[in-house]
Amino acid sequence: MSFGKGHHLHLIDGSAYIFRAYHALPPLTRKSDGLPVGAVAGFCNILWSELNSPREREAPTHIAVIFDHSSKTFRNDIYPLYKANRPELPEDLKPQFPLTREATRAFNIACIETEGYEADDIIAALACRAREAGGTVTIISSDKDLMQLVGDGVDMLDPMKNRRIGPDEVFEKFGVAPNRVIDVQALSGDSVDNVPGAPGIGIKTAALLIQEYGDLETLLERAGEIKQQKRRETLINHAEQIRISKRLVALDCDTPLSVTLDDLEVRMPVADTLLGFLNDMEFRTLTKRVAESLKVAPPSAPTAFMVQNEPVPETVAAMEAAMPFDTASYECVRTPEALEAWVARIRERGHVAIDTETTSLDEMRAELVGISLCVEAGVACYIPLGHKQGGGDLFGSATLVADQLPLDTALAMLKPVLEDASILKIGQNMKYDAKIFAL
Repeated sequence: MSFGKGHHLHLIDGSAYIFRAYHALPPLTRKSDGLPVGAVAGFCNILWSELNSPREREAPTHIAVIFDHSSKTFRNDIYPLYKANRPELPEDLKPQFPLTREATRAFNIACIETEGYEADDIIAALACRAREAGGTVTIISSDKDLMQLVGDGVDMLDPMKNRRIGPDEVFEKFGVAPNRVIDVQALSGDSVDNVPGAPGIGIKTAALLIQEYGDLETLLERAGEIKQQKRRETLINHAEQIRISKRLVALDCDTPLSVTLDDLEVRMPVADTLLGFLNDMEFRTLTKRVAESLKVAPPSAPTAFMVQNEPVPETVAAMEAAMPFDTASYECVRTPEALEAWVARIRERGHVAIDTETTSLDEMRAELVGISLCVEAGVACYIPLGHKQGGGDLFGSATLVADQLPLDTALAMLKPVLEDASILKIGQNMKYDAKIFAL
């Protein structure tokens, strides 16, 4: 049946995922030959989670991962300095890009890129066609540029924060409805992509101007009416630059596509293909999880990998006794960004040891003070949440110590991995901890 009403398309911003995984996770190399694979590992865990996560809303009937083909696009013809300030790719990231394409195909998911266009343009074209066909779309990305597509059956999902982005969230970000986001961006510019915009005009001022005049072209035509001299002169003197900026930030819904919506129908992975790729990458934990889910035996690990990672049982105790205690490997997590990195590590590893610190052994009276996480021996963190001031006593007063994450923020960020059945949770008193998290 052709894509239409009742169908739901998930579009994954693959390029953004690669960078997020690379910067969020510690370096990881393949044991057998030293090939950098950290970003690939994070990417694979995200794809597997996407295919297997519990659905609070409509599950996808169609899915695709979208990539940037190269750094040069049609926007460089419009404005040669577009993205000119982007740094060179790290050397250990470059060989991982083709591997993420291979991973996508191994998961039996459509892998799409188009020369001369950005991933965002492809996403826009697919989203617009799906909407016109009567279906709905979820764009899995936190990229603000994609917010111009939200509405009329299209929403976004920030995968790291597990946060839905609809018209209200877009208004919260830009101060305008989704159909006016490009007007605000054209005025405010973008230092990351080197979009010039109007000098001295930020998002808040841009939103107020668009709200007052309705749209960018009307604003520029009536710029002479603006009372503030500096603002008036900026808009008049930089009108052409602002119009160019709008062309740079506007996504192209007419981007040529090499696939149809029907080509993107969800297909289960072929066990031999997927497990073969994961085994070649030496992702043992994910290989085992996938094999269990697909109800097949996991492939044998490469010999070199087994030698380096599988100590014989009689040597385990000696290795543990000799393991140094390095406090530098332990982190105190005080910001959402730091916790986001740990959430990514948990997804990459596929397991986490977790413990809670509370004010009482009675779970009905206990208050949560902090959470400990560990993903491998010697690599752990502590998240202070309810430490209070007072004479060395942890619970000495009613005043919270500064530089702690808000409790609601921490729990919201941890909730997706704690509820993900595909991630193994390890603990000393898990029934108690589960009750604490449920309170």
